[in-house]
Amino acid sequence: MRPNVTQEDAVREFSSRGLSSIYWRMTAGRLQRIAEAYVPYQFYEVSYVMARAPQTRLFAMDAVDGSLDLFEFPQLPSCQQLATMDTRNRLEPSLSVGAADELLREKALRIIFQQGFFKVREASLHFSRKPDIVHLPYWLGFYASGGIVRCRVMDAVRRRVEGAKASAFFEQWLAA
Repeated sequence: MRPNVTQEDAVREFSSRGLSSIYWRMTAGRLQRIAEAYVPYQFYEVSYVMARAPQTRLFAMDAVDGSLDLFEFPQLPSCQQLATMDTRNRLEPSLSVGAADELLREKALRIIFQQGFFKVREASLHFSRKPDIVHLPYWLGFYASGGIVRCRVMDAVRRRVEGAKASAFFEQWLAA
């Protein structure tokens, strides 16, 4: 998918004077470099009943290990939202179908229950896996201090800096 954040925007965010940026500089050092990375996501159509009305939502879950937050889309991305790229900074899908189905069920239920536990009339989910895998872009900011390099992550589609879970995800990938 095409990023909604340019490299300049990512550098500006990673170098900002905000509280979280100050925290990163104090604990991990100064921003040294940034790089784009692409994570494979599998699409799922999830159906359930809420307040007596059937609901259908389109979620995308990372196909590496399922640890990143779900994306929700109004519909499958159009050709205009997609781009073909050749890059080494692309993670490979490695999550088995059975593990993916179980993780999706847990994550989707959590999101649905956050809307209103008492509105859910039927806790059963019906989901179907869509055939295409799309790689979503992230910006990685590398901070260094005393020989230790840390990675801060920005979701380049939703334009938000991610937390410790995403940092650990990419640091593990880079260490492999």
